[in-house]
Amino acid sequence: MLAARAVAQSATDPLSCLELADVPLPEVAPGWSMVRVAASSLNMHDLWTLRGVGHPAEQLPRILGCDAAGYDKDGRRVVVYPIIASPDRGHGDETLDPQRALLSERHDGAFAEYLTVPTRNLLPIPENLSFDEAACLPVAWGTAYRMLFTQAALRAGDRVLVQGAGGGVASAAIKLALAAGAIVYATSRSVGKLELAESWGARGLETGGRVPEKVDVVVETVGEATWAHSLRCLRPGGTVVVAGATSGMNPPADLGRVFYLQQRILGSTGCTLVEMTRLLRMLLVTGVRPLVDRTMPLQEIHKAFQLMIDGDISGKVVINPALEGATA
Repeated sequence: MLAARAVAQSATDPLSCLELADVPLPEVAPGWSMVRVAASSLNMHDLWTLRGVGHPAEQLPRILGCDAAGYDKDGRRVVVYPIIASPDRGHGDETLDPQRALLSERHDGAFAEYLTVPTRNLLPIPENLSFDEAACLPVAWGTAYRMLFTQAALRAGDRVLVQGAGGGVASAAIKLALAAGAIVYATSRSVGKLELAESWGARGLETGGRVPEKVDVVVETVGEATWAHSLRCLRPGGTVVVAGATSGMNPPADLGRVFYLQQRILGSTGCTLVEMTRLLRMLLVTGVRPLVDRTMPLQEIHKAFQLMIDGDISGKVVINPALEGATA
């Protein structure tokens, strides 16, 4: 089968480490299932693996791709829950399992014609959701769902600040918060990304700009560049939920503000299988959908990664193994 895999790592030339090759079909272990991939989507996690961030070199080669939708052995449409873990080891929560692994970390991923995953990780795709849309959901939208509804306990009417409107998790958080009846402010340095967020119903602000009111929740995936602004914009007793730090991991903590205003800072990683099931149900009921920038064949995986590196996209880049020619 055709697959795209990381065969080496380079911080300066990551695409030189990405190989498109014919590889054997994966073997199906007991309790696992084969999936014929109809669609997958790119995440920054794939690029980090190629750059050598958080992925040991001794675990290469590795087929990349964290998100997948396709057909199970009985021909049913399924989307793959991307965390391979035991809820028992995580006290009922897969994301707290010390041995958890995201698809493509210790197990081959979704940039292939077929993949194998634990059977429990297969969820039925709602009838009104396409394969391309479903393939955008597991990592970015699952992460945003947990941040908002589990960690921050978002309620209708809450005021939410989403930092970095162009990111995958941030974009999902904007759409989900709006669908839940929240007032959403979104920041970006890009006029185009702000206009897009505003077209969804958010109120756009330049990065670091003044928010007209204190907010109940801040969705933070940027880190050092926005951290001080996030704390300043948060009401007393409000919550910052952190699921990433793309601009740096160690901003000034500002502990005086945190304890005096009793602000809550919560970490969040991925989502549980139950949360992903609830996410699918929410999309079915509300009609909210992920934004697909373009769909490309697996043969153009290098071009797809370059688009993500350049930032010249709005929404997800979806990979279809069955396509043979350029679509962009």
